[in-house]
Amino acid sequence: MAKILVIGAAGQLGIDLVLALQAQHGVGNVDVSDIRVPDDEGVMHSRFLHLDATDEGAVHRVLEEGRYHAVYHLAAMLSATGEKKPIAAWDLNMQSLFNVLEAAKEGWVERVFWPSSIAVFGPQTPKQDVPQDALFDPTTVYGISKQAGEYWCRYYHEKFGVDVRSIRYPGLIGHRSEPGGGTTDYAVEIYHAATAGEAYTCFLRADQALPMMYMDDAVRGTLELMAAPADRIQIRTSYNLGAMSFTPSEVANGIQQHLPNFQVNYAPDHRQAIAESWPESIDDTAARSDWGWEPRVLLPEMTSIMLDAIGKKTQSAVH
Repeated sequence: MAKILVIGAAGQLGIDLVLALQAQHGVGNVDVSDIRVPDDEGVMHSRFLHLDATDEGAVHRVLEEGRYHAVYHLAAMLSATGEKKPIAAWDLNMQSLFNVLEAAKEGWVERVFWPSSIAVFGPQTPKQDVPQDALFDPTTVYGISKQAGEYWCRYYHEKFGVDVRSIRYPGLIGHRSEPGGGTTDYAVEIYHAATAGEAYTCFLRADQALPMMYMDDAVRGTLELMAAPADRIQIRTSYNLGAMSFTPSEVANGIQQHLPNFQVNYAPDHRQAIAESWPESIDDTAARSDWGWEPRVLLPEMTSIMLDAIGKKTQSAVH
């Protein structure tokens, strides 16, 4: 079996992706790396490499020695955190990408996955059904770095033949890890508050619609993209990927169908301006036609899954 490395494995997406890769390829064929140890017992069944993704020499040594078939490069500083540390966010997001692309250019990696985001869009982008080739108009350092990264991925593919593939993720919602400093974090935090029997104060307006996706769908879409034949991948910047769009009040209403006493308050903060600049829904026709993307989990089912999984985790921690 081909060897795989996940860089940034301790993050929200990283943990779920590693577990899926282990199931697909075997624990011994998946290595994981980060600057901190992943807080998941299953992830740590794989070989762990302490790695600063911005350290060019260290990244190149790992990739040259590992000769990995595929590298999933997830290390990044997300939107809300990045606005507090803009220069650090740019340095992390861009230098780490160059390090991986250069290694792939040298032939040390056969295939690279790098995540983009709906943060590449902005106020001048259509709000509804944003097309694949919509105007980029990012308002955050995170979005700016993702826009630049998309073009660099295409450049390395066209100039050097690097097989790099990418998805513009919407907000991702999962129960296996804590959110990582993004503008859509409320959609994870709200389920934790509800299962703990606590009221939740949301940092976005009640009616702020955003594109969202259940984590298992995001992981499955990622693996499907990476498994597709190279001639099926027609877009070498990044693919739009859609699933559902909803508002905080719609999430709250869904939770209240299970937990009638759950209460939500709204106190929009600096993240509201970021959310307002992003689209409300995504047109992912290209992903559907090129490599067969199709979401499976929508809001009602996701709410049931999230409440059940977090509730069980809370009970096991108590006992």
